[in-house]
Amino acid sequence: MPTRAPRVCQCGKVHPSDERCPLAIARDKERRTRHDAKRPSSRQRGYTKEWEAASKVFLQVYPTCRRCSAPAALVDHIKPHKGDQALFWDRSNWQPLCAHCHNSHKQRQERKTTRSI
Repeated sequence: MPTRAPRVCQCGKVHPSDERCPLAIARDKERRTRHDAKRPSSRQRGYTKEWEAASKVFLQVYPTCRRCSAPAALVDHIKPHKGDQALFWDRSNWQPLCAHCHNSHKQRQERKTTRSI
């Protein structure tokens, strides 16, 4: 049972509060596709075999997520490196995160930072 009133979407139709508009979903997918087309590949951004080896060693030393103490799945750059190789390889800029924390909390934080600039 919905707890909030239906809402009027940008398309002009009324949708239940727990349901996204199909047009909004398609618009978001199109936006992500355009963004990904311009984005360099992971290898071009520096995530090479050397990175994979270094991050694996880092996760063996720091096996738990810094935010929630769950098992860490990946190494995150605290300050985004934006292609700066010195910052990319600076281990003091690395933190272990679980996939959930990286894909939700960290990404939300980075989106806020880029919007405020």
